[in-house]
Amino acid sequence: MKDFLQDAVQRERQILIEKLIKSGVFKIKNKHLYEGSLSELKDLYKEIRDYEAVTS
Repeated sequence: MKDFLQDAVQRERQILIEKLIKSGVFKIKNKHLYEGSLSELKDLYKEIRDYEAVTS
């Protein structure tokens, strides 16, 4: 079960990293995206998504 959860978290992280890169984001506070935690990536993606919604 532990491996299943770790795999799910890694898949979600990878998906978010790909979406962030497509949005032109490559770092979080001077860290590469792959160094960020799932919650950091989610928060950043939400900020970008909200910003894009307001500016479009």
